[in-house]
Amino acid sequence: MSKNINFSSKFKLANILSFAVFLISVIFIFFKGLNYGIDFKGGTLIELRADSINVNISEIRTSLNSMDLGDVNVKEFGNKGDFLIKVEQKTDNDSEIIPKIKKELINNLNSEINFRRVENVGPKVSSELLQSGIIAISLSLAAMLFYIWIRFEWQFSIGSIIALFHDVIITIGIFSILSLEINLSIIAAVLTIVGYSMNDTVVIYDRIRENLNKYNRLNISEIADLSINETLSRTIITSVTTLLALTSIFVLGGEILKGFSFAMILGVLIGTYSSIFVASPVLKFFKVTYKTLEKKEEKIVP
Repeated sequence: MSKNINFSSKFKLANILSFAVFLISVIFIFFKGLNYGIDFKGGTLIELRADSINVNISEIRTSLNSMDLGDVNVKEFGNKGDFLIKVEQKTDNDSEIIPKIKKELINNLNSEINFRRVENVGPKVSSELLQSGIIAISLSLAAMLFYIWIRFEWQFSIGSIIALFHDVIITIGIFSILSLEINLSIIAAVLTIVGYSMNDTVVIYDRIRENLNKYNRLNISEIADLSINETLSRTIITSVTTLLALTSIFVLGGEILKGFSFAMILGVLIGTYSSIFVASPVLKFFKVTYKTLEKKEEKIVP
């Protein structure tokens, strides 16, 4: 692997690309919105198995639509005859909805129905979960900002936060563009992405700060190139091994883990990219030099 890649010459093009994708993501999030799952919208999730293999999605959907349940989503799940049903819940007291659904399906499908799993989330609980998810992401970003501010200089802190917002917004934007479901597992994935992206950024920033003291005659672009090349093998090996595990979960983990693993795959790819092409150019923009580090040391020493 080459250790003399000129990353700084690609910073401008990468920043234009990042800004364009970030802007598109923001537009889709605000105007198209997000496809909230039952966790955040309220409703009932049913995993059922029909004894007859001739039962199809359209028959189940027709039966449920006749019950005036609101938004109904039906898809095949696992083996033949297994289905995953999501039903919008309009009130807090829908305790009788499951027996009604089961009776309706048995009558219309001419097949024995086995409800293998039922999950119910009321509207009040779902709104609290959404609020808690937003607070969790906001607090994690604030904690990262505080950590980098203490660990490095303020220019580094701004660069890391820009990279984090870049990763989170683009990941959520892709979910909005593709109309993929946002649930609690996706919030967990976003929080994990924040930590993964920050880890990559800190490794590169730490090497940049070290090289600023070591090679004080080089400008920040040369220091960034040198530092990224020195940490490149570590970055690639870490990302590839993580992606191998996530891809296995995505392919073999079943429907329940697909959203989480897909969000994580996006986060690893975007986070690796941003640590090189988003976080590092911020230091160039602020014209960071070895004198920047000296100023902080002078303030610390009484």
